[in-house]
Amino acid sequence: MTKHMLLSAFALAALGPAHAAMPAQDTVKGGQDHPLLSRFDGSKLVGHEAKEYIDVQLVAGKVPDDGKRTPEKWLPLEGRYTRLAYNYPQERSSLEVMRNYEAALKQAGMTVLYSCAKETCGPQFGALMLERVGTKIFADTSFRSAFNYGRKSERYVLAQGTRPDGSTVHAAVYVVDPVDRQNGGVYLELVESRTMEAGKVSADLSAETMAKRIASEGKVAIYGVYFDTGKVELKPESKPALEEMAKLLRSQPDLKVYIVGHTDSQGNFASNTELSQRRADTVAKALEANYKIDAKRLLPRGVASLAPVASNDGEPGREKNRRVELVKQ
Repeated sequence: MTKHMLLSAFALAALGPAHAAMPAQDTVKGGQDHPLLSRFDGSKLVGHEAKEYIDVQLVAGKVPDDGKRTPEKWLPLEGRYTRLAYNYPQERSSLEVMRNYEAALKQAGMTVLYSCAKETCGPQFGALMLERVGTKIFADTSFRSAFNYGRKSERYVLAQGTRPDGSTVHAAVYVVDPVDRQNGGVYLELVESRTMEAGKVSADLSAETMAKRIASEGKVAIYGVYFDTGKVELKPESKPALEEMAKLLRSQPDLKVYIVGHTDSQGNFASNTELSQRRADTVAKALEANYKIDAKRLLPRGVASLAPVASNDGEPGREKNRRVELVKQ
């Protein structure tokens, strides 16, 4: 993604005076344009919502008239999610507004994944988008009417860009014409991939808890053992989990365990198999060297992504699948 996009550098047409029906100012208290994509000149912000980290699906295909109001394709994403709704003056058109957004996306080096206009969007596209816009993002729901009246005269583009740090951003731009003396409407959805803030929830996985899990299930998953991506060296914050594992093994001197390394399904399976094995080896060696646990009681094995406990389609599931398990021999 280019610096122009980050600074919201749009080359927009000069606009005339706003129509009297337009709000005199933004109606959303505390709302503001997204730093990645600014408003069309003369528009007023009438709806706003932001979530720090969620999973979301963006529309990525036409919506047929099948009564389901479901697009032929969704784009599943995770990250910071922002929704913004604008009204723009009646003397402007959806074509002019969309062309300006398309020019800005192109200038930012973003790639269009899907676009449509009016009939090519499918007969139920506007109805679906009206549902997505909803009502809760508006302080004054009367400004939602633009999306209702204009739902059969719409334009849409979904684009993807990459930041210098390698993270991605997706932008969905939905524009409707001014219809029946209503204002025009612009609805933006932006998803910024980012690392989820960890450490917000702590888990009480004490040696006693581990013992109960092994007794009842024959195994226990350890999520407090940390490695950098693609690495096999234990991170310092793994120490509490290792101490509890050692405490468990000392309390049950006859207990022998497999130390099983698991990965998610991202990347090459053969590489993940080797990585999971080496990580299991590292844990076993740490227990032997630092906590004096007899190596004969520890049998490390790596199984890559062969035993998921959640779906690998999204980051929350992949995070659960990346784990070390103690399995009773």
